[in-house]
Amino acid sequence: MRRPVLLVVAHGSRDPRHAATVHDLVRRVRAQRPGLRVETGFLDFNVPSVGAVLESLDAEGVRDVVALPLLLTRAFHAKADIPAVLSEAPPRLRIRQADVLGPSPLLLAALERRLYEAGLTPADKSSTGVVLASAGSSDPEAIAVIADVAREWRHTGWCAVRPAFASASLPRTEDAVRELRELGCARVAVAPYVLAPGRLPDRIARGASEADVLADVLGPAPEVAQVLLGRYDAARTPLLTALGA
Repeated sequence: MRRPVLLVVAHGSRDPRHAATVHDLVRRVRAQRPGLRVETGFLDFNVPSVGAVLESLDAEGVRDVVALPLLLTRAFHAKADIPAVLSEAPPRLRIRQADVLGPSPLLLAALERRLYEAGLTPADKSSTGVVLASAGSSDPEAIAVIADVAREWRHTGWCAVRPAFASASLPRTEDAVRELRELGCARVAVAPYVLAPGRLPDRIARGASEADVLADVLGPAPEVAQVLLGRYDAARTPLLTALGA
């Protein structure tokens, strides 16, 4: 039996860097899992839409799909928008929605990769305070997850780690940077906990103007691709079991 098609469901953005980064990540996923069919659909702004991809797969005769939200927390898009789009798919498709990517120790490894690429070294950890800068959400569950990730990351040896948000929630990035300065950290780094460039990541970058280091977005980091494939595997197993495979 063929493996279910992996449909990566991205948010979409008017910023062309967003879609380009999503496609870079999907290419890395394909490279890590040769033979797995991976498609990309967008909820808004970019093409192809999720609905269009599902219609195309159905027309080809595909029957099993794992839809994976390219999201770091279970906020509104994962709980409402994506299930609503999937519910309108052709009825012959068997679709299972995978979990969002976060939290995961691999994502912490990807964040550290980006900080080291920006100039830090492991020897800097004990004297460096880090702002874990998220896009933000009005969903309390999503905000709590970011706070938990910051606490977990602090225990890996950083001087301090503070969460911050580009929208909907407080504190803002610039406020968290100042807090870490006042705490006495020798240097302050901002680690965007976002997957692709866009309006909110740009706001994070502006808020990092007084920081010593600004890391890049997670993008196509190999650890992100690993997490994505792990979520796919976890979702496809019960689907195949139900089919008797």
